[in-house]
Amino acid sequence: MTASTRLSPGLAQRIKDAEAVFVSVVSAWEIEIKKNLGKLLAPDDLEATLAILNVRPLSVTLQDAIVAGRLPRHHRDPFDRMLIAQATLQSLTLVTSDAILKAYDVPVMLV
Repeated sequence: MTASTRLSPGLAQRIKDAEAVFVSVVSAWEIEIKKNLGKLLAPDDLEATLAILNVRPLSVTLQDAIVAGRLPRHHRDPFDRMLIAQATLQSLTLVTSDAILKAYDVPVMLV
């Protein structure tokens, strides 16, 4: 996960240098779904791997759900809409390959 060829060396370093790195439980859910469909390679014990990497879990709250439901329809994917809501409410930066997320008022670092 830390040696992904999709991350530029500069982006990988920015993530390593960050004060804190979070992964939404929504991302973990999507990772497991895609892994089970054979569309993604991921560790067998994602939770342990993230803990070793000192990545903090970000739970979904009622406020996250309300904000996600009220977002403009720039993006229809419910997983991404939740990530946008969480980043907005927690003042976080999203790391993504999905340029559509830049349509929202949230900091985005494109992979």
